[in-house]
Amino acid sequence: MPYFTRAQIEAGALDGQGLEILHTDDPVELFFMQVQGSGLVHLDDGSTARLTYAGKNGHPYTSIARVLVDSGVLAADDIDMDAVKAWLREDPMRGRALMQKNESYVFFSVLSTEDAAQGPRGADGVPLSAGRSLAVDPAYIPLGSPVFVTVPDLADENGAAPFRRLMIAQDVGSAIRGPQRGDIFFGTGAAAGTIAGRTRFAAQFHVLMRKR
Repeated sequence: MPYFTRAQIEAGALDGQGLEILHTDDPVELFFMQVQGSGLVHLDDGSTARLTYAGKNGHPYTSIARVLVDSGVLAADDIDMDAVKAWLREDPMRGRALMQKNESYVFFSVLSTEDAAQGPRGADGVPLSAGRSLAVDPAYIPLGSPVFVTVPDLADENGAAPFRRLMIAQDVGSAIRGPQRGDIFFGTGAAAGTIAGRTRFAAQFHVLMRKR
């Protein structure tokens, strides 16, 4: 049974229960961290909190980028994560209304910060590795599977194209649905986020299976 919607939660449906772990003044970054399912948060005292997926409210995921394209606000060829963030921040009230069209709401828990260099944990509980971890739909690709990924129009970290390498299916995502969808973990930080937000290319997946 679905829980409260994003709009209801943001309006205070869960207030007074002591469920908060952190407070942020950037609802846009929070929204995109919920889409990603985990992340690092830099606190005012200089420390870092590692957040990992702890559950969601049961409502279906809606792509706000698709809403912007379908409504004619942004062209499909021009849209990426940076463009969506800029549009959301131009008018915070308008941006909030759009984000609430995605009724899905993700909850987090705090991980140990003993090794801040580790990436966020994937769905299999293992820290993700930049450039080697892949989010998949586990209904089609089992978690833990080695997957050889080829992306003709994507360059690797050294600028070489095509992007071709063996990766491990370690994570899932609300937007990753179907046998031909995947999401490469590029690491943490602004630069990695920019690359991830602009990566929308056709790819080939070859799942390596144990010989029977």
